[in-house]
Amino acid sequence: MRGMGWVELRGSVAVKTHGAEVELEALRARLRAAKALDGLVVPPLGGVEVCDGRLVTRWPRGEPVDPAVPERYPWGEAGRLLARLHAVEPSTPLPAAGGPARVARAVGRLRAEVTGPRYAAAVRQVLRAHERRAPAPPEAELRLCHGDFHLGQLVLLAGAGWRLIDVDDLGWGDPTWDLGRPAAWYAAGLLPPSDWQRLLNGYGLASVRDPWARVDGAARAFTVQGAARALLLAHGRDAELAADGVALVDSCGRIAVLS
Repeated sequence: MRGMGWVELRGSVAVKTHGAEVELEALRARLRAAKALDGLVVPPLGGVEVCDGRLVTRWPRGEPVDPAVPERYPWGEAGRLLARLHAVEPSTPLPAAGGPARVARAVGRLRAEVTGPRYAAAVRQVLRAHERRAPAPPEAELRLCHGDFHLGQLVLLAGAGWRLIDVDDLGWGDPTWDLGRPAAWYAAGLLPPSDWQRLLNGYGLASVRDPWARVDGAARAFTVQGAARALLLAHGRDAELAADGVALVDSCGRIAVLS
């Protein structure tokens, strides 16, 4: 789809063409912040270019997480990187983190595009769960957030260790949203408890009496987003809902009946 972004690997450089929704000034602000996040985020190589009407950035190439070796997934390292990121006080102005807007876009597309009887029951469950979303936190609790964290946002940089990539959604927000997608997958039975615990250990939440109370709202939001995206994908392919999508829709059903 022309509106989506993509990455091309050219030797030691990753060239990213950003999605059509990415705004120039917001991306410039995020690149300035990324340059100051040494040891946390892969630093950009230069500024923003405009090519054929699309925004383009260049980055050092890193080694992504190998999906074929789940026992080596760097959940602990991810937790430590996120905890350090959330403790940073940016020296430059930044827009809001992109997580809530991503959820809103997914729900909006679900309402508009997935019609008809085939997926109707699943769509109703997702929309009911969306109505059960948690309230936004007080502004005083906002922190610097990645905005779209999952394991695909980590690369191993030669001689430097694991680093975060993709700053399209970097900004001020509720830090628990960076834990929200793994939390949603854990609640749906898609992330093993041992991996969830490694993430909590790395982040520093393992000793908290009730860590789920911290992430519940974000987990609900990402459950809705994940289920909505799975339904959009199935609808676009005229196919049955994939197994992970079924699990997320089932989670939405449980959220929908919460008091």
